[in-house]
Amino acid sequence: MTIRIMAIGDIIGRPGRRIIREFLPGLREKWNIDCVIANIENSAGGFGITHKVYSELLRYGIDLMTSGNHVYDKADTVSWIEDATSLVRPYNYPPGSPGKTSASFTTASGTVVTVLNLLGRVFMKPYDCPFRGFDQWLDQHSENDIVLVDVHGEATSEKQAMGWYLAEKVSAVWGTHTHVPTNDARILSDHTGFITDLGMTGPYHSVIGMKIPGVLEGFKTMKKNRFEVANGDLRLGCCIFDIHEDTKKCTRVTPLVKSYDELVNEIAC
Repeated sequence: MTIRIMAIGDIIGRPGRRIIREFLPGLREKWNIDCVIANIENSAGGFGITHKVYSELLRYGIDLMTSGNHVYDKADTVSWIEDATSLVRPYNYPPGSPGKTSASFTTASGTVVTVLNLLGRVFMKPYDCPFRGFDQWLDQHSENDIVLVDVHGEATSEKQAMGWYLAEKVSAVWGTHTHVPTNDARILSDHTGFITDLGMTGPYHSVIGMKIPGVLEGFKTMKKNRFEVANGDLRLGCCIFDIHEDTKKCTRVTPLVKSYDELVNEIAC
């Protein structure tokens, strides 16, 4: 029997949440989705996550949430994140960092889906090694679950390397953080579904989700500039992974980037 996982790319602020609110319930039903996982580290004002937004996204139908380097951007996050059982912070943050290092969801058929979040190090801060971090996590983990990994990183090379490193060890690996969808969805080693980056869910008339003038001014002047979430050309960036429950092999990878109008038509059909 096959279960269907929907992995949603970085949700950007209110526009991204609008896409989830208006379309996710209908898409879950139409596409026969068993479990929805989304990266939510930019879902509150473009940077970070609040408890209110976390609860909101759960109501819209997201089952598990991953994050990244912005997970603690909101001042009060550390006060509630330990109790957020559906949200994971990156495993390779320093030991003792607040939040869950993995989270699980049981599908209607009784299959347990577990998600892990790893941070890349290329062009980013010197986090602990994500490769050794995964090995450490795997040593402590049950072999019965379907394991999925969100690699949150800047470099396509590092995310692809992680995909090959995890091939045959997990059912699917996808990249987040750069907000730009890649055209390389495939199955590695006849086992592990992979895509280098899911893209983002939010405003594509932007520079990776932010209003264009402020970003251009920052590049031109090299001054630190305040970024604001854009609001034009809303799209859903995601990938669907079909996974065999017994073998835990991914049998199909379907990347999707759909505009607001396309989503309207999708639900209407």
